[in-house]
Amino acid sequence: MKESPGVVDLLGVLAYAELSAYARMTEDAASLAPSLADRTALSELAVAEYGHFRLLHDRLVELGADPEAAMSPFVEALDAWHAQTTPADWLQALVKAYVGEGIAFDFYREAAKRLDPPIAKLVDEVLADEGRSEFAVERVRAGLAADPVAAGRLALWARRLVGEALSQGQRVAAARPELARMLAEAESDDQAEISRMFARLTEEHNKRMAALGI
Repeated sequence: MKESPGVVDLLGVLAYAELSAYARMTEDAASLAPSLADRTALSELAVAEYGHFRLLHDRLVELGADPEAAMSPFVEALDAWHAQTTPADWLQALVKAYVGEGIAFDFYREAAKRLDPPIAKLVDEVLADEGRSEFAVERVRAGLAADPVAAGRLALWARRLVGEALSQGQRVAAARPELARMLAEAESDDQAEISRMFARLTEEHNKRMAALGI
């Protein structure tokens, strides 16, 4: 039996998000990494993202869905987010990978809590940190120690990332009513829980900013 369109949409947007993360990290590693060690470390994280994409791809096939068709509705919105948030330097690339994608992944994780356990478990697995946080925090803090003035610039960059992510999220919800309806039905009976969810998202975002020192 096939899963609901909303579940396929969720796995589809996650699959394209992971594929995009792999491509962008690979590009940033090649063009922005200041050392071979940094290039190697970011490339390894990119490989982990591709592994997550394969897990989602294979699960979509198991569910009787066409992975390409499941991902295609989200290509425009996610590509637009990446185009509008192209990092200008290494520190911006790290903040994007940690803060920008972090808040999006937090939302997907929250959404998956309302799904059947096998799907929720898969989402948790593909959203595993894989060392991204430790890597980004260590490199950004080192960069700020060398150039403290960069903190203000990176704080503005982080706010832009989150604003663009929320904007594209609204586009996705508007374009995929089954996904929006699935989430709305899960939450409609408890407005307080919606407030708590956004409070958790905000708290996690603030923790990331504090960890980076910005």
